[in-house]
Amino acid sequence: MIKRKLFLPPTGKETFFLWGPRQTGKTTLLRSLYPEALWIDLLKSDEFRKYMERPHLLREELGFYSSPPFVVVDEVQKVPALLDEVHHLHESGDIRFALCGSSARKVRRGHANLLGGRAIRYELQGFVSSELGPDWDLVRMINHGYFPRFYLSDNPTKLINSYVADYLKEEIAAEGFVRNLPAFSEFLSIAALSDSEPVNYSTIARECGVSSQAVKGYYRILEDTLLGRWLPAYTKRAKRRVVQAPKFYLSDVGVVNFLARRGHLEPGSELFGKAFENWCFHELTSYNLYAEKFAGLSYWKLSGGREVDFILNDMQAGFEAKASRKITSDHLKGLRTARSDYPLKRAVVICLEQKPRKTEDNIEIIPADLFCRMLWSGEFF
Repeated sequence: MIKRKLFLPPTGKETFFLWGPRQTGKTTLLRSLYPEALWIDLLKSDEFRKYMERPHLLREELGFYSSPPFVVVDEVQKVPALLDEVHHLHESGDIRFALCGSSARKVRRGHANLLGGRAIRYELQGFVSSELGPDWDLVRMINHGYFPRFYLSDNPTKLINSYVADYLKEEIAAEGFVRNLPAFSEFLSIAALSDSEPVNYSTIARECGVSSQAVKGYYRILEDTLLGRWLPAYTKRAKRRVVQAPKFYLSDVGVVNFLARRGHLEPGSELFGKAFENWCFHELTSYNLYAEKFAGLSYWKLSGGREVDFILNDMQAGFEAKASRKITSDHLKGLRTARSDYPLKRAVVICLEQKPRKTEDNIEIIPADLFCRMLWSGEFF
């Protein structure tokens, strides 16, 4: 079994939420870490109906035990009313819970009890390079995606097709998140084409045939169901006109490739470069989450076009994702321009060159595999 980098507390130590997109391996991780836990699986229709109709049964069933068990509730968002019972048992019964889910939307929309800050929040992402060790393959990851089943499969396309269909059917249609499912399905494809680009709501709205407000709502659904996250623009102390629109990255590049109909990607192509940028974002955000750095990530872009893909905190470091085997001065213009405007402490190009090097003005040219080792050893944050 592949050991995940996310650290979870010992059995019964604390109550926590474990969120993450579908098929990132949350259930597998919890079963491996807590084999003796009492398990409540709300994906099972009988358990779902039972607790939906009578959530107080959880309190009565756990009252049977003479010593408090550690309880895992899988897909907790399906029965938000259970969280009131969990809150009560956590406070008065000294029972600790692992509350697992793939969407906080229904929980928040229904004003469900999120335990008043008593539960720690963890988030599981797809595979990262350091989890796969020497078996990690960048080209495979960029083509297959990060989610475990996708990455490990020899033919992930059918799996991704089913994943997208199930997402539309079970997460979106079944929960009544949107009224116009065909428009949302079209939006998914356009969001994939716009992955890693500044978001223009009006343009996307025209292409989908809906309002800008509807598109904003669609992006909120992607965010709430953990299928993507925002990257804000860095606009502090701007000396020139900068782009202020945020970017949006989908959580799995395999899903992006499928929705955007990219086909197989090879290094050297423009589409491989876009996928490479998504992968860099995935590694940076996953490390930030797992190492609990709580660092700020943003991007910086002039209205004229020069940009830095990722800014760490307040110009602590800038990262450019360039899927090129030969980095030239043209690839460095964004970092150099940013450094002329801000006290950028460290400038890094993540690339496909074979060996690391440093330019005369201290820009670090780092191969992707070395970048991964440096990142997960804590050298950048």
